Amino acid sequence: MPSHPSIPVRREVPAWLRAALLLALLYGFLVAIGLMSSAFKILGEGHAGGLFAGVTNPFAALAVGILATVLVQSSSVTTSTIVALCGSGQLALETAVPMVMGANIGTTVTNTLVSIGSVRRSAEFRRAFACATVHDIFNFCSVAVLLPLELMTGFLHGAARTLTDLVSFGGGVTFKSPVKAAVKVGTRSVQGVIEETGLTGGALSIALLVVSLGLIFLCLKYITRNMRVLLVDRIEASLNSVLGRSGVLGMVVGMAITVSVQSSSITTSLLVPLCASGILTLQNAFPITLGANIGTTITALLASMAADSPLGLTVALVHLLFNLAGTLVFYPVPTLRNIPIRGARRLALLASNNKLWLLVYVVVAFVLLPGLGILLFE
Repeated sequence: MPSHPSIPVRREVPAWLRAALLLALLYGFLVAIGLMSSAFKILGEGHAGGLFAGVTNPFAALAVGILATVLVQSSSVTTSTIVALCGSGQLALETAVPMVMGANIGTTVTNTLVSIGSVRRSAEFRRAFACATVHDIFNFCSVAVLLPLELMTGFLHGAARTLTDLVSFGGGVTFKSPVKAAVKVGTRSVQGVIEETGLTGGALSIALLVVSLGLIFLCLKYITRNMRVLLVDRIEASLNSVLGRSGVLGMVVGMAITVSVQSSSITTSLLVPLCASGILTLQNAFPITLGANIGTTITALLASMAADSPLGLTVALVHLLFNLAGTLVFYPVPTLRNIPIRGARRLALLASNNKLWLLVYVVVAFVLLPGLGILLFE
């Protein structure tokens, strides 16, 4: 009989090893997000603080909130600055409200940039970009509805003041997230290696951004592969079935993750590979995003109860009430709920067909429009 060349046998990777690899990749992914935040913070040093000076127009305040948060990549830093300005009498609470709304929009740029990691795989990128931008579009829609109502009635800052009067001080609670602490260790280690090259200022921020994007590309590629193998069709169907039955459950999951890691950007960024790989549908990711939106205010809210000034608690309550009100306006009614979902899908389709739309969207939504708003209304 003729001899045949031996056919190599493909060895199946054990599930436990895939799970361990997935955890390592997720850690690398979170470190990459931390590096991206550091890059923006270094780039924005000395620029973000000056944006707040002399702002009185509500539309300029909204633009300042967006741009300042994009520069420092932290809505918590922006709201802390707002609290300090209110406490010193340099900023009226009525002006602080649109700034907080702007901070809510500005913090979503992180997960939009994270979706770039799937840009070379068209179908995957379309799902990833839709998952990332549904958060942006929801926040823009909430501002479009609630800012005019706030300007006409003052219901947000009025309710926040009333609730502040009902809460006793001295009971603040802080929570040190072990996940956030672990990610900081990795982020500082990688940043320290890059800083040893002698780079500073803008050059350092660009280097950090390049490394973070490269790490995101690498991690996302293998995260999606391993998730598809580990979460087989039956588990995938069960996950979507459970979340699909109750949007409230999805919101609770989003809040729980965000409170535990103390960052809505981390929660929403983690949803990107889940949607990119097709494991989670956009409809079921949306309520988790809304939960993350609410959860990000809870940590600041608990901590602010121990503040010396009641303004810290009032601003935190404004943030919470805004996110709650936006959720109550858009989520219960299917027609309104579908507005951010359909908008995100259409935008994702445009971006997957022509990648230039990705750049146009990020630059226009997070830089040009707020910059123009400050110039026109300041």
